[in-house]
Amino acid sequence: MVDLLMKENSRNRVVGMSRSPEKSDLFLPYKSRESGNFEFHQIDINRDAAKMFELLDEIQPQYVINFAAQGEVATSWLYPEQWFQTNTVGAVRLCNFLKERVYLKRYVHISTPEVYGACQDVMESAPLAPSTPYAASKAAADLFLFTLVRQYGFPLIMIRSTNVYGKHQQLYRIIPRTIISLRCGRKIRLHGGGRAVKSYIHINDVCRGIFAAARDGEPGSVYHFSPDEFISIRELVERICVLMGRDFNEATEDVEERPGQDSCYIIDSSKARRELRWRPIISLQQGLAEMIDWISESFDKLATEPLEYVHLP
Repeated sequence: MVDLLMKENSRNRVVGMSRSPEKSDLFLPYKSRESGNFEFHQIDINRDAAKMFELLDEIQPQYVINFAAQGEVATSWLYPEQWFQTNTVGAVRLCNFLKERVYLKRYVHISTPEVYGACQDVMESAPLAPSTPYAASKAAADLFLFTLVRQYGFPLIMIRSTNVYGKHQQLYRIIPRTIISLRCGRKIRLHGGGRAVKSYIHINDVCRGIFAAARDGEPGSVYHFSPDEFISIRELVERICVLMGRDFNEATEDVEERPGQDSCYIIDSSKARRELRWRPIISLQQGLAEMIDWISESFDKLATEPLEYVHLP
């Protein structure tokens, strides 16, 4: 998103805040750009709220896009209170502060389709039925944000995208982990046999949608971003095996399903296509080939990185 904002308009002043230090350009493409318009501040939404609020009042941003979240679903069962602390309490604290800031034109909140539970072709008005601590923590924040919309006219834009992938992605995600495992000869574990159905959307398509929604979206609205194709995890891994010339049966093993795994995530994005004139332009086949090339080009560096989620409390 940072890279897109800097590419879209070199005069944009972009300020990033995260509890984690900046990584290299291997994971952050904007770092390869020569621009003085981006600045980074290592700030924890839970521990450094006062510092964050002071910086926001100093900058007076017209647009705030909140990606901050504990995002790993499986680990949320082990530490649900930490997921609620970041995904719910952190978001509530931030937006309660922002609701009275006259400089704010749009607050863009990155939610998730997992708040619907298992879903197929759901619209933005579908009821929330989360089935994991992660999804419940995101749904709780979403519900609070709409109370701010109703009470204060808070300029909320809410985004729910299906499974996002692309170059520079964290390696524990299914696509980069599969590609690296195939290169290293490691078995790929398919939870529940990989039968869960997902729809994978390229990060560039999502960021274009977020930018369009921030600029042109109707305050108080939810926008879905999803591709035209859906696929089971098993079929996804099979497709990667074909692209890399590997035998699927030899490369994989079926294991027990994760707790709370929803069987299907397919959402309807016709509203975004109609109101924002958005549509996905990068096919899954193109995106997977791009991911394979990126990992091949950077393999020596990526091979030293962990392939499992590393939890930080």
